[in-house]
Amino acid sequence: MFARHELAWLGPEGWRQVLDAAAPEHAAAIQAWQRADWPLVVRRADVGQAAGEVALGLALPPRPGDGRKLRIPCRVHADRVRRYAAPLPLAQLVAQLGVQSGAQFVAQCLNVLPHWHAALAALEAEAAARGITLRVYGSAALQLLTGQAYLRDTSDIDLLAQPRDRAQLDAALSLLCAYARVLPLDGEIVFPGGRAVAWKEWDAALQGAPGTRVLVKEMERVSLVTTDALLATLEEAACLN
Repeated sequence: MFARHELAWLGPEGWRQVLDAAAPEHAAAIQAWQRADWPLVVRRADVGQAAGEVALGLALPPRPGDGRKLRIPCRVHADRVRRYAAPLPLAQLVAQLGVQSGAQFVAQCLNVLPHWHAALAALEAEAAARGITLRVYGSAALQLLTGQAYLRDTSDIDLLAQPRDRAQLDAALSLLCAYARVLPLDGEIVFPGGRAVAWKEWDAALQGAPGTRVLVKEMERVSLVTTDALLATLEEAACLN
């Protein structure tokens, strides 16, 4: 039902469950998040997690001074999630950077370079022309959702690509590698069944010997899987469609 990086908006009972299990020093941050009706982010399931629960996370912006990031893990019963949605499309970030108020948005990014907009817009347009929807998560998505200052001059732009077939996979990887020369890109390729691989690791594995394994993240586990096995799942899914 849920997938990593999805956005989850809680109902009152969900927030009550989060607060009941939270450390006292985190209560104020959680209550502020609830008042703003910002979403939590779906993360990988905890060991021993009860059936019917979903693991979520709340990440606060870097703390002024030392830049420390507080991440608050939590779990709620799935029926206490009011609604959920896929990670934000990259097109939404591009649009925000392009509107008149975009200058203020960029200013909130501390030392983030203004040329992000042109390069991200070009990346999004090229991906869309190939039928690929890139999605954004991590600091850039949280800043867009909350208006708080998450981005720093050392921040990455975390992108998700979920190709439907081998042609889209190759096109997405080519675009990400090309634009990583001018943008601080990071992120994952998501194969059928929610199997996610860091796209930089995937690119490196393709240059390696046959049978190279990559680290695969799923909702329930982390494992090492060969590139051939992942490509086979993509081919099977393409045949079914």
